[in-house]
Amino acid sequence: MISAHPSRVLTEAFNRKPYQGAAPEAADFVFIGLDANYSPDIEASEVFAEVLEYHTDGPVFWRKYGVHHPFLLRQYRGDGRQYHHRFAKIGFRPEHADRISFIELLDFPTTGRNQLSLEDLNESHLMRIRNVIFKSRAKFLFLSAGVQRLLEKTKLFSELSNVKGEFCGLKVLYKDDERTVLRHLHFSTFGTFEQQLQSEARAISSLI
Repeated sequence: MISAHPSRVLTEAFNRKPYQGAAPEAADFVFIGLDANYSPDIEASEVFAEVLEYHTDGPVFWRKYGVHHPFLLRQYRGDGRQYHHRFAKIGFRPEHADRISFIELLDFPTTGRNQLSLEDLNESHLMRIRNVIFKSRAKFLFLSAGVQRLLEKTKLFSELSNVKGEFCGLKVLYKDDERTVLRHLHFSTFGTFEQQLQSEARAISSLI
């Protein structure tokens, strides 16, 4: 069961732009996730105004505050910081903000731990993701094994079913003259996978 976020304000902001950062159709680097997850009491957070600012214009936010996401602001104390801290280690900088997008399989914000199934997905949003992967200007697209498994179940992404090769530890799921789709460890992964996470961060950094 999916727990949609209870905040009407956050949900409305997400509905206007069901992605984070630059528009995925216009970005060079697109990171595809499962869902955009927030603590249930995010409206009470010291950074809620900045969260809404971020959802209004992610690239402008990045250039203004020097971090790609409000969860990296000093005054934020909630969940989700580790994911974005690890992403920041790749080395993208504010001047790259217009080139980077995050889009999730769910087109609304969530809270708590969720286990996504096919019934939770919006087909029109999935078609947007398909167009981003195969028809947009994106040069490099990244997804985790969990995202790959769910996309396979939709039967709309058969091109991503098998590993086609490897790039510095990242699995190549698709490649043509315009783009490469790569599988990586989820940025929230920890423990024994730390070395692999660092290696993958260096590999992604080399593509900038």
